[in-house]
Amino acid sequence: MIERTINISGKDVLFRSSATVPRLYRAKFKRDIFKDLSKLEKSYSKRKKGEEELQIDDLEIFENVAYIMAYHADPSIPKTIDEWLDQFEMFSIYQVLPQILELWGDNLMTDVAAKKGLAEVSGR
Repeated sequence: MIERTINISGKDVLFRSSATVPRLYRAKFKRDIFKDLSKLEKSYSKRKKGEEELQIDDLEIFENVAYIMAYHADPSIPKTIDEWLDQFEMFSIYQVLPQILELWGDNLMTDVAAKKGLAEVSGR
């Protein structure tokens, strides 16, 4: 489990990434976070190269992932994504998205390292 505080519109927001996130995401949005984040990462990579802008569905994926990671860190946040987003002033997705993607990537690397360590200990 990895936590990170990200400043959004002058407000510090705690985000958590762990093995629970895909389950929370699936339960809330009925979607696969792995597929969604893969699409979002590809779109963001193209945007960084100046090939294209993020599409509206990319923005929705970003909002959903950010909400779930924030909710995972603090279950007392508003129960709907609209109420949660409403507490922020306008902000640039391009300032927050790289940090969310990095948090997710760091968690995946931690999971892989843990599984590799377990395999070595168990002799597999």
